[in-house]
Amino acid sequence: MKITNVDIYMLDAGAQRASRRPICCRVWTDEGIYGDGEAGIAFDYAAPAGVGMLQDISRLVIGMDPMRVDEVWQRMFKISFWGQGGGPVVFAAISAIDIALMDIKGKALHVPVYELIGGKVNDSIRCYASQLQFGWNEDVGPRGTAEEYAAICRYAMDDGYDAVKLDFTMYDRDKKDIPNAQCEGFLSNDFYKMVEERIAAIREACGDVDIIMENHGRTDVTSAIKLGELCDKYNFYAYEEPTTPLRPEFQKLVRERVKTPLAAGERLYSRWQFLNYFEDNSIQLVQPDACNCGGISECKKICTMAEAFDVKAQIHCAGGPISTAAALQLTAATTNFAIYEHHFRSTQSSIARLGKYDYQPQNGNFSVSDRPGLGQELSEAAIAEALVHVTVSEP
Repeated sequence: MKITNVDIYMLDAGAQRASRRPICCRVWTDEGIYGDGEAGIAFDYAAPAGVGMLQDISRLVIGMDPMRVDEVWQRMFKISFWGQGGGPVVFAAISAIDIALMDIKGKALHVPVYELIGGKVNDSIRCYASQLQFGWNEDVGPRGTAEEYAAICRYAMDDGYDAVKLDFTMYDRDKKDIPNAQCEGFLSNDFYKMVEERIAAIREACGDVDIIMENHGRTDVTSAIKLGELCDKYNFYAYEEPTTPLRPEFQKLVRERVKTPLAAGERLYSRWQFLNYFEDNSIQLVQPDACNCGGISECKKICTMAEAFDVKAQIHCAGGPISTAAALQLTAATTNFAIYEHHFRSTQSSIARLGKYDYQPQNGNFSVSDRPGLGQELSEAAIAEALVHVTVSEP
């Protein structure tokens, strides 16, 4: 079997187009089997770069055997030159191709991807409702007051979830964006009080629900330690991206002062970048994204390495339907699995319609498809309405 060509798409997420432009690929073979992959840079500003990078990376794999996944991965990683720099755009492209190859291999062997990476160990996958400051399901819109934070968490719990994640630093009480500078250094008393008001309201309304505080790297060491006091005081499940991912030692400084387990990994690429965090015990919940850390094959290696350091795993997932399918296949075969992220954006029909199947949890738990390969592919509408479509057929 040989790879013959690669179709690359920037998908139209409709109502979410301004903040989400999923970048996907379909890798074709000379036996008619194809696989779909996704580059994990759908949101923010990198999506157009993902299209260009996928075009260049695809030229490296034309003519190769898609069943030899690690051989193809090494070629993309080393011959691309920029691969060993570990940047998000090049690794998102590598990831998309890798995911598509795992999809092809599963289809060729008539097994789900999880059977290719050790077999299923998790039948029912517990989820948390992620990024509730944006809303949940049909209840869309930013949150401001403490009462609104409590109400949206209660709404998610009524939907069957017993764990939630929120960024308490993103919006002020009037639902206006909080500048990054206000989240750094010496926090004002009013800022600190606002965050605690929200947390206390959630605890009162939702009892022992597991809460993850998400900072998106907006805080620095000084402010992260201060907010970490609240995580400890209110018994949080985890504390995510408290500092910039560019400096592993910063997160270690937070870990030395905060008891709540620290989570990070969605902006780390390849096993080499994760190793520093494992060695200094600055991550307790690792969150690699299969669509930007190097694909399914690399994400599996990262999770296995994490287990050797007593680190639990949660696959980061904030993209389109292919991203969800890849994350679920990995989670099914992850022995150190802790919890699964179901993102607010994934509850929206504008994202769900991009996949042939709409995967949603039931009562806060996912089951994993036993269809061959990923168990998901791009919908006909996603392909027909793509904002960009490029085909690569020559090295």
